Amino acid sequence: MVVKTDLCSFSEYRVYPGNGMKFVRRDGQPLTLGTSKAKCMVNQRKKPAKLRWTQAWRRKHRKGKTEETARRRTRRAVKAQRAIVGASLEDIKKRVNRPRRTEEQRQAALKAVKERREQRKEAKKEARTKARGGPAAGAGAAAYRAPSMPKARGAGLR
Repeated sequence: MVVKTDLCSFSEYRVYPGNGMKFVRRDGQPLTLGTSKAKCMVNQRKKPAKLRWTQAWRRKHRKGKTEETARRRTRRAVKAQRAIVGASLEDIKKRVNRPRRTEEQRQAALKAVKERREQRKEAKKEARTKARGGPAAGAGAAAYRAPSMPKARGAGLR
């Protein structure tokens, strides 16, 4: 004789006929709960995977599986070099294996970049002084400074 059993919606244990209770949630989903403990946990909105006595926790933490299949080793794809249209395989290998820049070449390139940067700075400075009407405007133009407004002192001058 086969006995029809349900699974507890919370703990996933078997619920035999005459045991447990049905609980219908607000959204209309019926839950079969095996024990009052499971019912309390549902009412407290606990997650079954966080409680050690539930099957969900055991599944999450891989407990109780004696026959664990060995993971299959994945084959790594072997990279094969092929010629590209318009370039043979030898040409490609030459490009890949060409010698790297030497340290002297690198230093020379850096020096050239720094010199260009300095020249740009100097050109900007000259343009700025011409726009202001700098030393070329008059003999005392650089030394002359317009008087500034006097600072207001005291609480009454606001």
